[in-house]
Amino acid sequence: MRDAFPRWSNSVFWAALALTAIAIVGLPATCIGAARTPYFTGAQDPLDQPIDFDHRHHNGDDGIDCLYCHSEAAKSSYAGIPSTSTCMGCHAQIWIDSPQLEPVRRASLENKPIVWNRVNRLPDHVFFDHSIHVNRGVGCATCHGRVDRMARVYAAEPLTMRWCLDCHRDPDPSLRPLDRITDMSFVPTREGGRAIREQLGIKPGTDCTHCHR
Repeated sequence: MRDAFPRWSNSVFWAALALTAIAIVGLPATCIGAARTPYFTGAQDPLDQPIDFDHRHHNGDDGIDCLYCHSEAAKSSYAGIPSTSTCMGCHAQIWIDSPQLEPVRRASLENKPIVWNRVNRLPDHVFFDHSIHVNRGVGCATCHGRVDRMARVYAAEPLTMRWCLDCHRDPDPSLRPLDRITDMSFVPTREGGRAIREQLGIKPGTDCTHCHR
């Protein structure tokens, strides 16, 4: 009696079964891995802004403290962005005729906010509080990188769940003295961070409800 299927059909069947199994495992793994790449996280990709604000000049050269413009970072969940009046506090006296600053002057006269493009973005289901981190020794540069060296600001870190959890599980290398929070040139050490953690009683949570509420 002749076989109902040719002999090579067995090889095709097992090959198809293997490819299906690989696809079931590989496709989700590929998607998860891709979501962590700079292409999807936007890390290292400078964004255009409505006004060319150069942090190298304002923070690096002039030494304007991060909290002068992002004044909410130490007391609320949001860091905040500077109001037009904050910008004009300086630029009503310097560079008053600069064409580059015409949008700032116009926004001030019209009493309208400047709409900046968001650089660091977290999913809506993620809760993040700037003040908790700032008041527990996590410096601006830890998450935002050396902003004082950026002509156009970009996301320096991926800000993925794994990246955050790695720090929560081992915060010592990232902690610094509270008077060095905005010091871009300060380099934290594990030993110094351990002392700060013990002094402030820092116990970062790693359970789901800590960040997903």
